[in-house]
Amino acid sequence: MYHKSLFPDLPKVPESNVHRMLFNRPDQQEWPDYTLFINIATGQRRSFREFVERVRDGATALGADVTQGGLGLRPENGDLVGILSENCPDYVALLHSLLAITVPFALFPSYSTPYEFQHANSLAQATRIFASPSLLQLALTSGLPADRIYLLEGESKGYTSYDQLISSARKNSIPRLPVRHTTKDTLAYLIFSSGTSGPPKAVMISHGNIIFATFSAMVNGMEMAKTQDPPVWNTPDGLQVTFNVLPLYHSIGLYTTSFFNFFSRSTIVMLPKWNIDIFFDSIPKYHITTMILVPSLLHQLVHHPRFKTADMKSVKAIGSGGAYLPPQLADQVCARFPDMPRVTEGYGMSEFTIGIAMKPIPGMLDGRAKNKPGSAGILAPGIEARVVRPDGSLAGPNEPGELLIRGGSAAMGYKGNDKATLETFVNGWVRTGDRMRIDEDGVLFFEDRTKDTLKISGMQVSPVEIENTILAHPDKLITDVSVAGVSGGRTSDERIPRAWIVLSPAGAALGEKEVVTQLNAWVQERLSRYKWLRGGIGIVEAIPKSPTGKVLRRVLVEGYEKEVKANAKL
Repeated sequence: MYHKSLFPDLPKVPESNVHRMLFNRPDQQEWPDYTLFINIATGQRRSFREFVERVRDGATALGADVTQGGLGLRPENGDLVGILSENCPDYVALLHSLLAITVPFALFPSYSTPYEFQHANSLAQATRIFASPSLLQLALTSGLPADRIYLLEGESKGYTSYDQLISSARKNSIPRLPVRHTTKDTLAYLIFSSGTSGPPKAVMISHGNIIFATFSAMVNGMEMAKTQDPPVWNTPDGLQVTFNVLPLYHSIGLYTTSFFNFFSRSTIVMLPKWNIDIFFDSIPKYHITTMILVPSLLHQLVHHPRFKTADMKSVKAIGSGGAYLPPQLADQVCARFPDMPRVTEGYGMSEFTIGIAMKPIPGMLDGRAKNKPGSAGILAPGIEARVVRPDGSLAGPNEPGELLIRGGSAAMGYKGNDKATLETFVNGWVRTGDRMRIDEDGVLFFEDRTKDTLKISGMQVSPVEIENTILAHPDKLITDVSVAGVSGGRTSDERIPRAWIVLSPAGAALGEKEVVTQLNAWVQERLSRYKWLRGGIGIVEAIPKSPTGKVLRRVLVEGYEKEVKANAKL
């Protein structure tokens, strides 16, 4: 079945530089200046006007001719700037400086090992790199000459920083460069994603993609405003104050701090690295009103001793993304904030710039938009979808299949990987690799990753369904769980479900053996026999996850299979 977003159609995406579109608005000229960024690590504050001036001077320092004292970066010369950094205000300033002069950039994950970084850079082929001081040595493994590597913040002897480049441009009075024109297909940046399978690939996102995603978010906001009164922020400046620790090399962190936050006046409080005690301390200190987190961090919060006692009265909204949020976890979060009816959730992927679906608020779109428990929400503005069976035919309402999507935020493909591009971007549609169903009201329900779904005795088994069942155990014996297929089926290629759990204090007090017994009984009581945990239950200290919160099932399975082989030899 074919599905179209319930929202009104988006405005036509202009052939415009996204930086010009965001910062050339008459309403911004009337804004009183305000604090745009606060860096928790340094205490540094930067106002909106300071930021805009810094971006334009930075663009001039990067793009002006070498004879004038600039770096002479030009897209037509093949220049591409790598950013290898922890979160900081100049990360956002640098990327907007680059957007203004249409020099594309690559968002390198700051957690990368040398092997991972070299793989990413082999795809990006960066001609310059800006790095945090702590990541300078990693940047030097790129093979670039040292004089093509710069600091994004801080100081290190022998290296020029973004701040020094700006100061030099101002001191030498280099004439400011104008914002360069783009088409909607002008490459803006590269972001790394494994897609539906395989190692990370460099996703190409255009200026048009960003504008489309921005328009989609704006239409959503306009429809929300028709249903609810505008929020009143009880902060010293009367502004929304958003806490962000999600890395800027990930789409949620990137759009929260670099694009969507310029719709209206608001403050972003940045924490470069996750520290749960600093997080709790920061809420009253900076009057945090809004938090954007991933499910793994929400898990940590609700199971931390300070969660029940910390001063969090300023918090009015919490958003979750990057991975599936179990309904039980969302309920635990909401129970702590009686005035917050829900955790805002979204579903998306890098190959589609950012958003695909979102949870609507009650009464939205004249009541046509339904917020159903356990769902991934409804299609975001401007998005079309279809659910297909394995043979490519259209699935019916409520019938699971692979979700395919299309719209103006579909990426241009993977850089230098035609094979993967052709596999994922098919006739204008993007394959998500996610097994979903869409009901008669246009509500999406996540079944599982297509490649992770198990087939047992000819029946489909969703690890997510088993995980949610275990999490729903009333005695709260665990704080986290992951389910995946392991060897041991009736045939050599059949995989059977196995669970890995993290014990809660209650579970630890009860004892591992009794917890396993109770959870097995619980699953067997609620799920069909072919969904039982025939692969057993393993107890681990933590479920391995990527920095964006996605469970690394492969790591768990490989460790288990290795252990099974070792035991078989004894």
